[in-house]
Amino acid sequence: MAKNIQSLERAAAMLRLLAGGERRLGLSDIASSLGLAKGTAHGILRTLQHEGFVEQDPASGRYQLGAELLRLGNSYLDVHELRARALVWTDDLARSSGESVHLGVLHQHGVLIVHHVFRPDDSRQVLEVGAMQPLHSTALGKVLCAYDPVALSEATEAERRSFTPRTVTAEPEFEALLDNVRARGWAADAEETWEGVAAVAAPIHDRRRMPVGAVAVTGAVERVSPGGELRPELITSVRDCARAVSRDLGANRF
Repeated sequence: MAKNIQSLERAAAMLRLLAGGERRLGLSDIASSLGLAKGTAHGILRTLQHEGFVEQDPASGRYQLGAELLRLGNSYLDVHELRARALVWTDDLARSSGESVHLGVLHQHGVLIVHHVFRPDDSRQVLEVGAMQPLHSTALGKVLCAYDPVALSEATEAERRSFTPRTVTAEPEFEALLDNVRARGWAADAEETWEGVAAVAAPIHDRRRMPVGAVAVTGAVERVSPGGELRPELITSVRDCARAVSRDLGANRF
């Protein structure tokens, strides 16, 4: 059996690290997280930067994913039926809600963001296509766990990290949470993954009634969940969007 090429494995691990958690990381953080010497990590980062897969912020010196990854990823995303069917509906959802919209699918024990519609204002925003979100704490992840047995298995077998004091990690509470998601048909994340951020998500099904993804509205907690209560119109809009995409995928009973 041919051996894996260590430098490529390290580069792949580095890209995955930059795709999750904080959007920008320093050299020391990257080297420490991957168990690499700083010189080794810097050499890999320099190569990735030369190829356009990584960018370095000139002010802070921190690294983030580069535009070349998005260009390569689009060759896959453009033929992804879910994304193609959801484009119009997610644009409408962002306009009506005034918040960011994310489309996510199950991928490598997490939620892969395959489409991101910016909040329709003039604020500075970072495109999150290609980013990974955790299954157990995000609205998108909870929806996938509630309706997709594979996602549920991955979330229950993995360590459920506590991101904030509100993150549900214990198995009984997590299972009860998913029962509630199935009963309501939607999931929420109110500062369970990121402080100050709230989201509401609903599942998307295909013609076989199989869950193929989820759509979410995400924004500042004071706008999405003022006074600790999700805005009812956001829940309705997200569910309507999910049903519309599901119908376009052939799920006529949604």
